Amino acid sequence: MAPKGKKKDIIAPSTTEPHPLPNWPALQPLLSPLDLTLEHTVPGQIVTIPSLWTSTLCKNYTSFLSSLPLTTTPGKPKRGDAVRVNDRFQVDDATFAERLWSQTALKELVTGETAGATQEERKNLWGGNVVGLNPNIRVYRYTKGQFFDQHYDDSNNVVIPGEPAIKAKTTWTLLLYLTSPATGCIGGETVFYPDPPKKGKNVATPEPISIGLEVGMALLHKHGQDCMLHEGREVVQGEKWVIRSDLCVT
Repeated sequence: MAPKGKKKDIIAPSTTEPHPLPNWPALQPLLSPLDLTLEHTVPGQIVTIPSLWTSTLCKNYTSFLSSLPLTTTPGKPKRGDAVRVNDRFQVDDATFAERLWSQTALKELVTGETAGATQEERKNLWGGNVVGLNPNIRVYRYTKGQFFDQHYDDSNNVVIPGEPAIKAKTTWTLLLYLTSPATGCIGGETVFYPDPPKKGKNVATPEPISIGLEVGMALLHKHGQDCMLHEGREVVQGEKWVIRSDLCVT
């Protein structure tokens, strides 16, 4: 659980000087939802979806994202923020968020009756009724020597445009990995640190949980008050490309 006063991942507002909306490539080819599964690495905390995107789609997007106006994060973070060294692009694009949600298998896997889960069990898992993804889309590129220090992800209140607009909150972080050791990216694992046992209990400190990069894999992890301390380890070779959004619930 995220203690008060700990370093956080702050989502910078993207409304001051909005970027033109990118002409995102088509989300093709993709695998059928029938060929994909939710893998519960840590029940109630960490879920992965291997091959949510195909390697061909990831390659197309890596090429496209390289053309976006990426900016390098400040070398000295604000007080209370975690140290992050990477290049990033951020835009509010509700249309692309909806495409990423509905045109891939993500919506069906998250809201469908996967593994026999009932509607109430899914609601308890995701923190509410999932209505889509955060329109705030973030693109991260980590090159050799870049990393994201230990931090917690905050929950945020968002509005999903529509008729009517939907007031929602974010409950789970979505990270979509486009590169991996197979593409020449070494390092960059996302590592989670479970809470240590309470004082007085003769229990060993839990081992860190390392999620290695896989091309096309989606990583979902719970954030807000129940977020686990985590980091993005240093990239030692190649480039790590990530698309970031969040699950939104009502």
